[in-house]
Amino acid sequence: MARPRSFDEKQVLNAVRDQFWDAGYAATSLEDLMRVSGLGKGSLYAAFGDKRQLFLRALRSYTDDSHGHLRKALAEAPRALDALRMLLEAPVDDPTGAGTRRGCLLANSTCELGNADPEVLAHAHRTYETSTALIADCVARAQGEGDLAGADPIALARALLAAQQGILFMGRTGLDTATLTATARSLAAQLLPDHSGD
Repeated sequence: MARPRSFDEKQVLNAVRDQFWDAGYAATSLEDLMRVSGLGKGSLYAAFGDKRQLFLRALRSYTDDSHGHLRKALAEAPRALDALRMLLEAPVDDPTGAGTRRGCLLANSTCELGNADPEVLAHAHRTYETSTALIADCVARAQGEGDLAGADPIALARALLAAQQGILFMGRTGLDTATLTATARSLAAQLLPDHSGD
């Protein structure tokens, strides 16, 4: 009879995800994965497959978590328009700038591997489509609350997602938090006008 696993799969995936996030796929070695997971090669590969399969599992775990956080953040704001503004300002919420310098694991991975790995590219496409649908639902909610009249929810959702990803990418270049915050607020003012006081 096989021995039960004596490790927390989610904990291992998170540790491995952080390694790939910080170093990238190519620069992460098997030794790195063994070190951060605390598992030997045999246990790691028996549980998750080879490096690529482990990476894809970690990436899926990351995007599942991201969509969970996005759903929660968009749903919890009392006013949908404020939730959409928060979406643009979220990348610069960390005053240390560490989060923006790290960027988005999915975007980083797509830049590194998208041309060479169709599975990564397909996963990115599906993920961004899901994000767009979640944001579009929030745009529709804002319209129900009397904001953003006349906007096409899908088109605006794509614009907001592109703006958010642009802010994250600019953060990776080392742009200071104050400039990124000002940029996020400028984008919010242009994409999400507030006429409630008119």
